[in-house]
Amino acid sequence: MTDVFFTIKKIGKSLYKDKNSKFIGLVYPVETEEEIKEIQASLKKEYFDARHQCFAYILGFDKEIYRSNDDGEPSGSAGKPIYNQLLSANITNALAVVIRYFGGVKLGVPGLINAYKVATKEAIEDAEVIKNFIAQKITISFPYSSINNAMQITQNENVRIIDRSFSNDCQMEIAVKESAIEIIKSKLTNVNLDFEVDDKRIVF
Repeated sequence: MTDVFFTIKKIGKSLYKDKNSKFIGLVYPVETEEEIKEIQASLKKEYFDARHQCFAYILGFDKEIYRSNDDGEPSGSAGKPIYNQLLSANITNALAVVIRYFGGVKLGVPGLINAYKVATKEAIEDAEVIKNFIAQKITISFPYSSINNAMQITQNENVRIIDRSFSNDCQMEIAVKESAIEIIKSKLTNVNLDFEVDDKRIVF
């Protein structure tokens, strides 16, 4: 079982020129389609005089949400090469937008594919691809007398403590990498600590 996924660290930007046409590549770390719509609306205002605003995005740990758009360019000449660069970089939770200012000379479909590909690739490189881990949250409840057992289990490279409260009735919230979830559950059970697992997947 793998719990690794790749995304980008920050906003990336590039500039590619061909026959007087200018292609501005932009890549954003995103988590929701609502966030994507807000970015696109902002770009429409900022680059209001551009001919095209082509894009592609991938969301979800399993890359289950995705879309691409040519925005008036010939079918398959813009959105698809942008999307393919996201796939080639093996990243998710990313929006790639390439804004084109037409230079008066047609590039043809091969020229467009290359331009949108290069602009996206260089923007991704500027954004820095990073490795993250998928995790699940576990809430542990225990008496103060069991604190040592709880601390021993949570002092683990596959565990990150989110929150904790130590009193007569103690509680800890931890994030556990998916690949280690069954091992940690087994350890908690072996020392008789009560716990609940949240099915929602989170970033470690």
